Amino acid sequence: MALQPLRRPAESGVSRWCRGSVCPLSAREPLIAEDATSFRGCDTWKGEPSVALVDVLIPTCDRKTGLAVVLTSLLGQTFKDFDVIISDQTEGEAASFESLETQTLIRALEWHGHRVTVHRHLPRRGMAEQRQFLLEQSRASYVHYLDDDVLLDPPVMERMLAVLRVEGCGFVGCAATGLEYLGDVRPHQQHIELWEGPVRPELFEPDTVPWERHMINNAANPLHLEQRLAPNGRAVRYKVAWVGGANVLYDRAKLLSVGGFSWWRRLPCEHAGEEVVVQFLLIRKYGGCGILPSGTYHLGLRTQVEDRRRNATELFGELIREFNVHPGEPVEPLATAPALAGR
Repeated sequence: MALQPLRRPAESGVSRWCRGSVCPLSAREPLIAEDATSFRGCDTWKGEPSVALVDVLIPTCDRKTGLAVVLTSLLGQTFKDFDVIISDQTEGEAASFESLETQTLIRALEWHGHRVTVHRHLPRRGMAEQRQFLLEQSRASYVHYLDDDVLLDPPVMERMLAVLRVEGCGFVGCAATGLEYLGDVRPHQQHIELWEGPVRPELFEPDTVPWERHMINNAANPLHLEQRLAPNGRAVRYKVAWVGGANVLYDRAKLLSVGGFSWWRRLPCEHAGEEVVVQFLLIRKYGGCGILPSGTYHLGLRTQVEDRRRNATELFGELIREFNVHPGEPVEPLATAPALAGR
């Protein structure tokens, strides 16, 4: 198939670049094709492009440096069968992906065979809507949400996918650790519950969520624990209440079965916890886990969700009923398992 003629998109109130469509970035000037089909490596465009096993979904806003760092991390991954979808909500004239360094990284990813699709997605309607928009663009079996403020070790994606495929659970997450806390050892927060057998559903209810589990992912706790529990780099699975949203790999079909983030209209634009309630639902129906080593480092950039008065977790009970979120197998009542102390 011959290349389609390229044109500049007209201005619109939604997107200066794409008018809500796909922006292929390649070695040529970043324009948009008539058929809105993105590039894959150096191949010519095809009517039915191949689908990668994993779609990496990156929500970003006004973080040129952070976006460049996470794209650099992707370029170095030992796992290769992935494409990238970016949704940029930077307001004003210059989007984050328009910087020279980011375009260079996108072209490098394309050169190595990864299709990179960029959307200028405005106006901002909150993180739940941003994540739902990305999910709707994906066609892969697995979706890997990465925030625009993390650095990844090279084997992270390969390790996460291996665990998710073996366990068949809803998600596998790696906590984003703060390297500035390396000298701050917190034994009182390092009580970890390891999965001894297969990862299974846990019957979370709105009033029985084991909130205390979240402390394991604070500061540099995962780094201190992996020194003892995963010194050889082999994945260790542990129980979570949630594992954050910075680096989480989902089974796409399972995520869709619990509603994804489709309920975003029920929250104001300023909200938090959208990834938390989704992980509650997946744990309840399919199970989910965190793993060590995390291989994920937070860049320490300031949060862009300043107003956290509304939290998506308030929808948990409602979403259980609406999407019939129940385990497909008998499960043991949720109880606090004997913890392995971090001493």
